[in-house]
Amino acid sequence: MPAQSLTLKERAVLLALLAEARPITNVELREAAGLTLDGASRYKLNDLKLVISQKEGRSFVHELTEDGTKWCENELSAERPERAGSVGGALYALLAGLHRYLQRTGLRLVELFPAAEPDLETRIRSAYRTLSADSGLPWVGLVALRNELADVAREELDSALQQLSRQPGIHVQAEANQQALTDADHESAVRFGGSSRHLLKIENP
Repeated sequence: MPAQSLTLKERAVLLALLAEARPITNVELREAAGLTLDGASRYKLNDLKLVISQKEGRSFVHELTEDGTKWCENELSAERPERAGSVGGALYALLAGLHRYLQRTGLRLVELFPAAEPDLETRIRSAYRTLSADSGLPWVGLVALRNELADVAREELDSALQQLSRQPGIHVQAEANQQALTDADHESAVRFGGSSRHLLKIENP
């Protein structure tokens, strides 16, 4: 695929996804690299099979494909794009230096950016997106959340939920209809603030 077919922003998205080495939302991509992948650029990178974008809840989650990784490897030896600017020029000088290093050591580019183990907040948000998308509902029961994160110790998850509840847009609340609660709901509830909480809602997962 000719390098000219990608804009400077699209190239930056691919390199940022490589560096993050994980599925990432537009919110996280903006925090990490100051850009997002949407509109025509998303369709383009998806059609070129360089990025997979999946809708989870109200957000898209983007992940670099194997072809996308190969594109990044080839870009190490590419010429600096026209009108790249001073920051773009410095970036491509850095990529050229990485290329020389990889040639010297025999390493692959992906070995420099191993996938990081996601922290618990990231895992909770990801599980919420999946469960909310599956149910089509904004509220997710803690029974389902605990099942999704079965490897996480109860005390650790309870503490994380309590901390998350202090963030704007994150709600950990009791079920209003107590009659509808099952034994599993009672068992999975997290207790803080003097009450048992059974449901999770994240406005911007």
